[in-house]
Amino acid sequence: MEPQCKKRKTETFGSFTWELMPVLSDEKSCEVKFLEAYAAPIINKKQTATLVKRLADVYPLSTLPHIKRVRPCREKKSNHPLEIIICLLSDLNDTGALNGEVTLSGLFPEGNIDVIGLGEPFLVKIPAHQPLTRLQFEVASQHWPTSFHENKQMTEALRGQLFNIEEKAKMQAFMEKAIEVAKTGKELGMEPVGAVIVNPASDSIIAVGHDCRNGLNPLLHAVMVCIDQVAYRQGGGAFNHNKYPKCNFTSAELFLGYDAISIAKPLHLLDDHIPKETEANGLPYICTGYDLYVTREPCVMCAMALVHSRIHRVFYATSFPDGALGTKYKIHTRKDLNHHYDVFKGLLEKECQLLYY
Repeated sequence: MEPQCKKRKTETFGSFTWELMPVLSDEKSCEVKFLEAYAAPIINKKQTATLVKRLADVYPLSTLPHIKRVRPCREKKSNHPLEIIICLLSDLNDTGALNGEVTLSGLFPEGNIDVIGLGEPFLVKIPAHQPLTRLQFEVASQHWPTSFHENKQMTEALRGQLFNIEEKAKMQAFMEKAIEVAKTGKELGMEPVGAVIVNPASDSIIAVGHDCRNGLNPLLHAVMVCIDQVAYRQGGGAFNHNKYPKCNFTSAELFLGYDAISIAKPLHLLDDHIPKETEANGLPYICTGYDLYVTREPCVMCAMALVHSRIHRVFYATSFPDGALGTKYKIHTRKDLNHHYDVFKGLLEKECQLLYY
């Protein structure tokens, strides 16, 4: 029964030509960096605990708490079962061990450790930092064992498996609405950028806006227009958008033509919890818990406005040379900000690129 159910869903929603990827911090998206270290075979497995304590006194490796000091020998035919890290190559700068062939006595020039039970040292590479993603962990583990606390949602996101077919269909519909309003703005001589703010708890559109910067106010980028529309919906707002009828907010939430399946997954890809802030009227604080769909990567001004308005997630289609959510900056990953949101890129990227032709 289960395979038949999945088959019906595929036939209903079809396949997607776009790929949605998370925009992570530099620490989570960078290549693994390695340090050179000396390791040695442990000849007698029963001496492992004693050797670990002795080495920790001389070479504590206190800046590398993620490194596991001992690993199984990788050569199946080896006559020793385990290998242990002795020290970093950089630890030897003040000794004579770097002159000529390195030996155990050279690693402990003062004879301050009983090295009985250790074989001859050899160079290895160990990860300089604790891996933050599954990919980093897999690369690091090829060289030396390390601790890793996996964020499974992040792993699914990087594999393109976080959202199912129904969820992707809704996302596509929201971005198609943003494309529609972007075309309207383009016809009015504006930048061809459109945005939609959605309440993912009800799969409903809250506000729609296109770029208006070539009108009365140069600050009215599509994202700023949408945020202001949400503020109007809550009894605030700063600008009058009556001149642009496609820029509006909904007094009653508009539902899509799908069954109500929420896409408001608590991703926390940035290990940050979403504040449950509400106003006296029971409405959320501006965009708390809401999602933004925008055809082009937001600039710094818009990215910071999304921080202050407490947006939940941002989905954008195309990158922008001055973009602040992945291209030039990654505002959403700055640790010194008091709010963070998850960002995904690539939704209907090719279709949104056509807006500029």
